[in-house]
Amino acid sequence: MTIFLLRRLLSAVILLLAVSFLAYVLLFPAAGDIARNILGENASEAQVALKNHELGLDQPLLVQYFTWLMKALGGDLGASYFGSASVWSTLMVRLPVTLSLVIVVTLLTGVLAFASGIYAAVRKGWVDRTLQILATLGDALPSFIVALFLVTYFAIQLKWFPATGFIPLTESPSGWVRAVTLPVIALTIGGVAGVATQVRSATLEVLRHDYIRTVRSRGLSERRIILTSVLRNASTNGLTTLAVQVVGILGGAVVIESVFALPGLGSLAVEATSRTDLPLIIGVVLAVVLIIVIVNLLVDVLVAWLNPKVRLS
Repeated sequence: MTIFLLRRLLSAVILLLAVSFLAYVLLFPAAGDIARNILGENASEAQVALKNHELGLDQPLLVQYFTWLMKALGGDLGASYFGSASVWSTLMVRLPVTLSLVIVVTLLTGVLAFASGIYAAVRKGWVDRTLQILATLGDALPSFIVALFLVTYFAIQLKWFPATGFIPLTESPSGWVRAVTLPVIALTIGGVAGVATQVRSATLEVLRHDYIRTVRSRGLSERRIILTSVLRNASTNGLTTLAVQVVGILGGAVVIESVFALPGLGSLAVEATSRTDLPLIIGVVLAVVLIIVIVNLLVDVLVAWLNPKVRLS
């Protein structure tokens, strides 16, 4: 297991370096005259040249990247082009909001998808057909449409939940629950639909194996067979799909945070992109990739624990 973890950690580091390099070399040349954007159209050429020199933008692109990388490895991600706030401090303010959504949505998606997928595979009949119909609808329904419906009905008409804003968990647990409930529902529906169908298919496959009939012949209860034999062997596909869904959840969070006016990474990415604030954009990209890497690492460890063959492969 130690070698397995070291290999996964090494892959994660290489991935982060590759993403940072690609983000830097793709974004900076495409950003145009950054100093002119910061200073405005009325700035003189001398002022623009001075600003470029101040930001290090008059250096070759690879020199700029490696200068940034050395600082980043020391914990300095630079500062926003618009204001004196450091990228790191800005991310630390916005990250808890997005993490709140991602953690709750991922846990809910996993629990609901595994429960419904296994139940449908075991019961079959109308339960199975209903799950497949709901999964298709959940996959086809964009999360922002669900979010707009939830805001209109539950926040504006019924006033059960706030339409906008975020309250930290440490400040008011009940306020935090009310603030994230609707965004979590909007993001969870699509995730459950995708993972539940994979869990259902994997469970049906496991139930066809001879060793399940052997276990049943020993007189064990169906619940114990499901929990000890079926769940362990069917979980690999479901967990792998759940890890992929996290990417979709983070992508959907950009839109959902805008709908509910949540001050998270998604809304920060939109603000930074509209102002061509490249240090912030790269900071957001790295934060999102880091979340994905951590989730995938946890899923890999869980899958390897459930299925030792994964470690060997």
